[in-house]
Amino acid sequence: MKLHYRIFTLFMALVLFASSLSIIPVSAISNMAVDDTVNATAEYLLKTVKKPQVGSIGGEWAIIGLARSNYNVPQSYYDDYYKGVETYVKDVQGNLHDQKYTEYSRLIMALTAIGADPSNVAGYNLLTPLGNFDKTIWQGINGPIFALISLDSGNYNIPVNPKAKTQATREMYIDEILSHQLQDGGFALSGKTADPDITGMALQALAKYQHDKKVKQATEKAIDRLSKLQDTDGGYASWGEKTSESTVQVLMALCELGIDLHDSRFVKNGKTIVDDLLSFYSKGQGFQHTFDGTGVTGMSTEQAFYGLVNVQRISVSKSSLYRMNDVKLATTITPDSTNGLPNKHKDIKVMPVIEANKTFSDISHHESKAAIESLASRGMINGMTDTTFAPNQTMTRAEFATIVTKSLGLPMQKSTLFHDVVATAWYADYVGTAYSYSIVSGTSATTFTPNNTITRQEAAIMIANAAKLSGMDTAMSAIETRDILAQFGDYTQTAEWSRNALAFCYREHILSQDMLNIEPSTSVTRAEIADMLYRLLSAAKLIKEAN
Repeated sequence: MKLHYRIFTLFMALVLFASSLSIIPVSAISNMAVDDTVNATAEYLLKTVKKPQVGSIGGEWAIIGLARSNYNVPQSYYDDYYKGVETYVKDVQGNLHDQKYTEYSRLIMALTAIGADPSNVAGYNLLTPLGNFDKTIWQGINGPIFALISLDSGNYNIPVNPKAKTQATREMYIDEILSHQLQDGGFALSGKTADPDITGMALQALAKYQHDKKVKQATEKAIDRLSKLQDTDGGYASWGEKTSESTVQVLMALCELGIDLHDSRFVKNGKTIVDDLLSFYSKGQGFQHTFDGTGVTGMSTEQAFYGLVNVQRISVSKSSLYRMNDVKLATTITPDSTNGLPNKHKDIKVMPVIEANKTFSDISHHESKAAIESLASRGMINGMTDTTFAPNQTMTRAEFATIVTKSLGLPMQKSTLFHDVVATAWYADYVGTAYSYSIVSGTSATTFTPNNTITRQEAAIMIANAAKLSGMDTAMSAIETRDILAQFGDYTQTAEWSRNALAFCYREHILSQDMLNIEPSTSVTRAEIADMLYRLLSAAKLIKEAN
């Protein structure tokens, strides 16, 4: 009897043990598998992508996945990548590609993921090209998709692109994507049949705009189509071939849209889209592209990795892979560009290149060519037309206030002090800003005379004020001022209020000491102003040319 009791007790214990195993939820097992695979793949990527470079494979996608994962990646890995990006951007003078603008989008996302600023990489603003609507959509639907994803990754404003035939807006990119939706509800690069890759990517771009009725309706149709395209193993095929990349892009769409990965619409024969993706994994070696025996590839591994990182983030209620508002600017990544003097005003910004190789037809042999091109490429100074600068034309006080304000990147300030500066005038806020920061003063207590041409001594005063704001030491002793100005035959004709400023400009070589006379009351030309401002910005370490 005791023996029977012991056997019965042992049997019940085994039943209870087995039952305890069965109550582990499937989702918990999946999460464990995802965590293990993410960690192993991160380790694999760090071994195989030792020096990530600018590029689709072994570059930005690996960086994005690693940076958004929980894996402990040495900061030096990202620092080295950033240095490589700077070198590359310098070498191509900010022109990543003439037609494939997804090159900009991919780099913007990677830089955002590591806490770097894409608006100032070696002095170039990589966001500016995406302001060119026609260029961005040249590639077809891929262009606006990745433009939106990259711009939204850091909630960036679309910069004004001076070269754009059509200035882009987010609404234009949304409408462009929607215009490609097929009758079956999906999207494709070409043809009339939905492709899961492109449909998934389109939904990733549209995910943030579900408050828009037309976007919401388009999304619902596309989701329905993706549900119907899913195979019995939970995965997807493109062009008649099942691939891990197709599965990843749909998975990414579900994560970005906040759709539960166990949603009944995306579970087939008890298998989820995550189950299908994990089936491509070769332990310790990454992910296969297909099941045809071709093996692991860099592209399939990097895409599968960032897809699973997205799953991992969503499972612990973190922001999705592409919503990078949680990323803080990395203090260890220091752009290889000058940041100004230590004592500069906190509102002054280093202005990046927004239009590389900008020039004008009438300055090809002008001595101020380099200064004009440098300022124009940064949007600090404009031509009289798109192709001409008019270097020998004079400049008004309002025009000078405008370019110095732009050059220092100062935030706009309004001022109603001057009766002759109408609030609706194009230069009103620039004059107000220059006055607010004590760069310019009026010709009287209530007038500015904005349309008067600016003289050399007036320009010197304003340049010296801008220099002080930029952190330069503008103090001049009476003896130093006298000694510097006395070398010019007409120094006694200078206004007493301008002498310290003129002497400072000569001391710092903002004005050339090679001239015989100062000619203080002579109106300075546009080229001379460009020279003065360029030398000021260089001395104040607010401008740096690519090597």
